[in-house]
Amino acid sequence: MYSSEAKAIDALCAYYQETKNEIAKVIIGQNDVIKAVLIAVFSNGHCLLVGVPGLAKTLLVQTVARVLDLSFNRIQFTPDLMPSDIIGSEILGENRHFKFVPGPIFSNIILADEINRTPPKTQAALLEAMQEKSITVAGLTHHLPKSFFVLATQNPIEQEGTYPLPEAQLDRFMFNITLGYPSFAEELNIVKNTTGNTVADLKKILNATQINYFQQLVRSIPVADNVLEYAVKMVAKTRPNTALATATTNSYLTWGAGPRASQNLIIGAKCHAAINGKYSPDVEDVQAVAEAILRHRIVRNYKAEAEGISTANIIKGLF
Repeated sequence: MYSSEAKAIDALCAYYQETKNEIAKVIIGQNDVIKAVLIAVFSNGHCLLVGVPGLAKTLLVQTVARVLDLSFNRIQFTPDLMPSDIIGSEILGENRHFKFVPGPIFSNIILADEINRTPPKTQAALLEAMQEKSITVAGLTHHLPKSFFVLATQNPIEQEGTYPLPEAQLDRFMFNITLGYPSFAEELNIVKNTTGNTVADLKKILNATQINYFQQLVRSIPVADNVLEYAVKMVAKTRPNTALATATTNSYLTWGAGPRASQNLIIGAKCHAAINGKYSPDVEDVQAVAEAILRHRIVRNYKAEAEGISTANIIKGLF
């Protein structure tokens, strides 16, 4: 597609800026969130979006799908949702043969709204598809679209009647992204832009074929040995009572991150470098994606909670 890898990275950088600017027509503020979601898309990863109601999580996902010209389905997770409501089921057809009717998961972008409000059996059906990029029904395997992203949301306030995702399932998400409240000026713009008749005219910047190409490009970006060692060492430091564990880790963590965290740090760093016009990541690129990658992979103990030691403080201490 491009005469050299350098030109391809330049093109990715330009497309990223154009995509980000287009999304900003609808989503005011949340620049770091938009950046993280786009990095996840170009890294072929899934995101968990954590924030209180009303912070435009759903609107963000819809807007990303429109700008990237990808198909989009929203699944509202409720306590009575069944796995077949997500993946589809077999029904008896007119010719008295069973046929598979695909569920809403057969789309490029899936918004799993309030994923922690549905029982573990239904959560597992989605999370299996996230890992395998396929589902099996009645012994037959059905492949999902090549560009397949799950953007799941959680409300951190109300925990009654929820089913928290186990650590092994949280590990399937590349990023855990927290959404904060907008600033006063941003909220003023939000109210101005959403209480009138103005509708943003969004352009389609990329398509699924181009996204697949850039995903392969990101993976092919070379990484220096010192950056690889830095990323792996950072993850190793999160594991209590091991050779590289820090004093803070031993004092405040019950569990550390696994090897998938190291893999995601490198892929995320490659993409972060590319969207900033660099041809190879450095230590700063690893640090830029570290918090969102490690946040949901380390488990604080009671001492950390009692002393108010946050996950963010522990992660920053690893740099």
